[in-house]
Amino acid sequence: MTFSFTPDFAVVFVLMFARVGTMLMLMPGLGERAMPMRVRLGVAVLLTLVLFPLHRLAYAVDLGRPAGIAMLLFQELAVGFTLGMAGRIAVSALQTAGVVIANSMGLGFAMQVDPTQGQQGAVIGTFLTLTGLAVVFASDLHHLVIAAISDSFSVLRPGVLPISGDAAMFVLGAMSKAFMVAIQLAAPFLVFSLVFNVGLGVLSKLMPQMQVFFVGMPLSIGVGFLILMLVIGVMMVHYTGHLETLLHELAVGRR
Repeated sequence: MTFSFTPDFAVVFVLMFARVGTMLMLMPGLGERAMPMRVRLGVAVLLTLVLFPLHRLAYAVDLGRPAGIAMLLFQELAVGFTLGMAGRIAVSALQTAGVVIANSMGLGFAMQVDPTQGQQGAVIGTFLTLTGLAVVFASDLHHLVIAAISDSFSVLRPGVLPISGDAAMFVLGAMSKAFMVAIQLAAPFLVFSLVFNVGLGVLSKLMPQMQVFFVGMPLSIGVGFLILMLVIGVMMVHYTGHLETLLHELAVGRR
């Protein structure tokens, strides 16, 4: 048995790697910045090799038209970026919820480097993000990430560029859902903050000589951590359901 890696195969492999690599660099779990670059690159190459026999025939490559190949490469990068960005926006919901929770508890000043974002963020947001990523791998949601990458070749066929308006609406829809989920996750803390601050305001009027700030700040942080300990399980279940729904939509091509 002989096997020859023809130029057509090489071009198709590069085109598939452009889509798979772009999606993988942005997808939650496998595309985190905390993961070494060589590991992410190796996973992208290995996944492309696995998917290559399945979707190789979907590409119509004409080596006599370099401009067409360049346009096809741009389309693959655009499709991978759009789908990967939707997954990345879903992960940012935890960071947004963490910022809201930290401000509600009075810990908005406590910042540290978030390894998933590559920049400083609220401590609560970093904790929620890392917990969410751990839940992704513990619940095997990364398998849905791989399924979404594979099914994208059937839903968004190579050479057929989606309408830019549809892509923009898809990303905006993912962003609005992520923001809604972030507010839902932070809802108990928003209610607590409202009631607690109203109570402090009434107390300051009843006892003007009392240093309300020095009494309220440690109490707000302590009760906030108690609420977080009680609702962290429900928060992760709700977020996992949202992420699973998004990945299913990416896999089957529905909004």
